[in-house]
Amino acid sequence: MAVRNRQILATGYNGAPAGLAHCSEVGCVRATLGIPSGERHELCRGLHAEQNLIIQAAVHGVAMSDATVYCTFQPCVVCSKMLINAKVARVVFAGEYPDRLAYEMLQEAGVELSRIQQ
Repeated sequence: MAVRNRQILATGYNGAPAGLAHCSEVGCVRATLGIPSGERHELCRGLHAEQNLIIQAAVHGVAMSDATVYCTFQPCVVCSKMLINAKVARVVFAGEYPDRLAYEMLQEAGVELSRIQQ
């Protein structure tokens, strides 16, 4: 979810593109090939919630500048690059993700990272 000034701008979900079958229905290529989490994102049928969030905002003409994005896990490097270019100011997440480059790029871009302690 993306928020600015206490207003929800857009939401996103993990899953296949609209109208296409999810890997839970047709099989997961990454699982079949034994690819660890955080690697080879291009082989996944689905999009991450952050990607769908940015797409939804674009479809509806909503700017993401200075928004705070709330997500379950620290964004991966692909999502991080998209969030940086969308000019997101802050990312709040609960769980770690095995992607050091993503973390470094967000920091370098000045995106504030906040981990929720559970």
